[in-house]
Amino acid sequence: MNLHRLLQQRAAEGKPLRIGLIGAGKFGSMYLSQVRRTPGVHLVAVSDLSPARAKAALLHTGWPAQALTARSFAAAARDGSTRLTDDTPAMIAAPEIDIVIDATGSPSAGIAHVLACCQHGKHIVMVNVEADALAGPLLARRAREAGIVYSLAYGDQPALICEMVDWARAAGFEVMAAGKGTKYLPEYHASTPQTVWPHYGITPEDAKAGGMNPQMFNSFLDGTKSAIEMAAVANATGLTPAPDGLAFPACGVDDLPHLLRPAADGGVLHHRGQVEVISSLERDRRSVFRDLRWGVYVTFAADSDYVRRCFKEYGLHTDASGNFSAMYKPYHLIGLELGISVASVGLRGEPTGAPDGWRGDVVATAKRDLKAGEMLDGEGGFTVYGKLMPAVDSLAAGGLPLGLAHGVKLKRAVKAGMSVRWSDVAYDARNPTVAFRREMERVFSS
Repeated sequence: MNLHRLLQQRAAEGKPLRIGLIGAGKFGSMYLSQVRRTPGVHLVAVSDLSPARAKAALLHTGWPAQALTARSFAAAARDGSTRLTDDTPAMIAAPEIDIVIDATGSPSAGIAHVLACCQHGKHIVMVNVEADALAGPLLARRAREAGIVYSLAYGDQPALICEMVDWARAAGFEVMAAGKGTKYLPEYHASTPQTVWPHYGITPEDAKAGGMNPQMFNSFLDGTKSAIEMAAVANATGLTPAPDGLAFPACGVDDLPHLLRPAADGGVLHHRGQVEVISSLERDRRSVFRDLRWGVYVTFAADSDYVRRCFKEYGLHTDASGNFSAMYKPYHLIGLELGISVASVGLRGEPTGAPDGWRGDVVATAKRDLKAGEMLDGEGGFTVYGKLMPAVDSLAAGGLPLGLAHGVKLKRAVKAGMSVRWSDVAYDARNPTVAFRREMERVFSS
């Protein structure tokens, strides 16, 4: 990709990409460990609700204390140091920042940060896939209108999947399916922060000692995070969800071409061009052979005798017909790979994945029978999980997006497994996040 060469050139010219990071949690910390070793990039500022926590993250990832003493953004840019702050709007507005990274995970904060970047002309890398799933198509449109780049974050699975889809299409293949692996069983949809740890094989005491957030970890287990990430992939690639959402078939890498092909050809896909997540567990809890729990994949078709023959000649693993094959990446390195997005955005003006339409949505779905008057507690909580739906179906049903299903009260009961609708909850239409999502629904309703 020549990105490293271009970064070295920027370093030699004394014109580094100037970065502002929002959020010094796990993803942000992983990026912090790498950016200090990347030529042609200067981390001008880190904004966090707790600057002391941000400083601890920097020190923990190897930064020298003397590099964290800048009293202003201008001073940081001038002497190569880093400014710590809790004033995110000021950081975004600072002329010394070229690219902003949102690593917060808050949908409402993410929307506000993107709109501020539009106002101040700053490119934005969205680790915050929660905000992207809630309102990414309209955010990306606003960014294009403002002349800035809005990008998904490389290292996170959606951007890696987008890369594989682009590779297949640019090589002339039709994509059958693309997605990721995860640990899944149907009963996980009902998992709560109280029941999550045995599913991971650890005790609550060990989890607490390790500072592990049960609600966050539960969002990965109950299917919510998979739905959010596949909505992002659908909206960025044109692939679409099946009508019933994700099926999570148990599948190892050797079975990708066999299972992840259309049902009409003997596979499990509803249609050609689908997003799907595969499970590392069989439904009887046995481990899948050569699972892809940490990786991503794409399946594609030959669709000609000549290409089928090439598949065979070059040893590609195919289905029995020889027409379908797959590529996969067994791991993703999360924040350790984020620098690819920074370099692509800053040097080429190209995102590593970005929404160009509204095709997938994540709807709040009851984990149990919910009563009128109950408060919903959002992603990974006790009340709802996120289910992937075609956006057109979500819109027609009036589905409440998972990203807004936190701190709102139910006006009527909702049965377990049923979608929660806008009409089921008391929400504040004046809330800026609610208003922006409602605007997206109007803009993309056609």
